[in-house]
Amino acid sequence: MESPVDVTAAAVRRGLMWWPVFAVAAMFALGWAVGRRSTPLDDWFHQFRRTPARELLFFTDPWVLTVLLLFGIAVALFSGRRRLAVAMVVSPLAGIALAQLFKRLFGRLSGPALAYPSGHTVTAVIVVGMLVLLAGAVWWAVLAAAGFVVLAMIGQGVTYHYFTDTVGAVLLGSAVVGVAAIAAKLDTRQPRCDADHTGR
Repeated sequence: MESPVDVTAAAVRRGLMWWPVFAVAAMFALGWAVGRRSTPLDDWFHQFRRTPARELLFFTDPWVLTVLLLFGIAVALFSGRRRLAVAMVVSPLAGIALAQLFKRLFGRLSGPALAYPSGHTVTAVIVVGMLVLLAGAVWWAVLAAAGFVVLAMIGQGVTYHYFTDTVGAVLLGSAVVGVAAIAAKLDTRQPRCDADHTGR
């Protein structure tokens, strides 16, 4: 008979496997629903365009995300978690490429630039998502990542993007993280955050 811990772990793995499919489907549904124009929700966020809320762009600054990612890769390599390190290198690149592809597919414009989904927000979600995997998906890492992503969404949603662009970006970015976790055979069952079965 399986223990409650084993049952929970199995449920988490099943959810992880299905999440990318659900998230991408939801991203497409949202993109088609909002179309190419602003929504009332987007208009509400844009009223804060010239307020200190724009300083939240810090959370999608490429240099900030690069430093966080390099830190994560270094920790993964130092701890012998090579599969995770490779996933941390590949995932943001894949996310950026997918965001550019979907921008052209949906054709939504914010000013002169294609907007849906937000590439900056996709990258932020992937970077912090990979750091959550590095930490073994412990609760404090999940909460910290969620807070980081919300602030990143607001920063982009009041400036360069429609807020709904950032929602689509969270769906796409989290799908990429889910695929990366599956591809790297990561889970949270091992003690001491041994998330990629290295025994270290």
